[in-house]
Amino acid sequence: MRIGIALAWHHLTWPQLLEAVSLAEDLGFQAALVDGDVSQLASRGDHTILEGWTATASLLAKTHRIEIGSIRLVHHWNAARLAQAVATLNHIEPNRLRFIVSIGGQRADLRFGFSSKGPSERIQWLDETLTVTKRLWNGESVDFQGRFVQLSGARVRPAPGNLPIQIAARGRRLLELVARHADRWDINLPPLTEKVQIAEEHLGAACRRLGRNPDSIERSMWLFTRVGAKATDSAVQKEFRKLNPWFSDVTESDLPNAIIAGSPDECLERITTLTSQFHLDLPIIDFSGLTAEDLTYQIKSLAKAFA
Repeated sequence: MRIGIALAWHHLTWPQLLEAVSLAEDLGFQAALVDGDVSQLASRGDHTILEGWTATASLLAKTHRIEIGSIRLVHHWNAARLAQAVATLNHIEPNRLRFIVSIGGQRADLRFGFSSKGPSERIQWLDETLTVTKRLWNGESVDFQGRFVQLSGARVRPAPGNLPIQIAARGRRLLELVARHADRWDINLPPLTEKVQIAEEHLGAACRRLGRNPDSIERSMWLFTRVGAKATDSAVQKEFRKLNPWFSDVTESDLPNAIIAGSPDECLERITTLTSQFHLDLPIIDFSGLTAEDLTYQIKSLAKAFA
């Protein structure tokens, strides 16, 4: 079953998170994505909030086959340290970590002492980070003096070679980094045809400038899914708005089309259609925000439909 699940924005305890990911593995799901650096949002309140990298490493150690990923924000990491951490985890659990990066930009970063930069600066920071990361993974001793990344004789051992890089992106400038650096494009958009087509055009143009075939880049996409609900339900739509604040430009008329809902078979049909339409290599079922009980029901229901 080449399909993933996303368990972001949750308040799960460690035993609950491990149980959910282990269940997904047993039922044949390809990947599980958990909260990353963005888990440090102030809106999470006093609930349980598991640090993303620690949870990712622990889940890889406790499972056997399923791929695990959590998003990394470059302004939370020293570039060489990030490259080394990924290389180390790949050495321990080869080819199971999904390395996903983007630019973030949460105001809560300031509470943790992280730098707060504008989008253009964060894009340049990501560009510099990925430039040196690829060199470090290929075994080079790296000297680099950029605006945001400065290295002097940095090395990573063991050097893992070309690990797949996945970038979450939707805007023109960030899609240029997808064309330049990524093996996988996480389509950071709701499943609305017009919006995705615009992003595809930007990516295609950037790839042509670099002499690259855009079809060589794998695609994933988060699909907000609620089995047993209706996409027109106000409670479901309110939940989508709360858990996807970056999709504030989705109109009220388009909102039902941004949500996958219905019976397990109806959800399966919609997911299959979107996978074909957007040429997805890994559709990711977005179960963000669910309780442990609801999460178990949703995972089992979809797995039964896919089977």
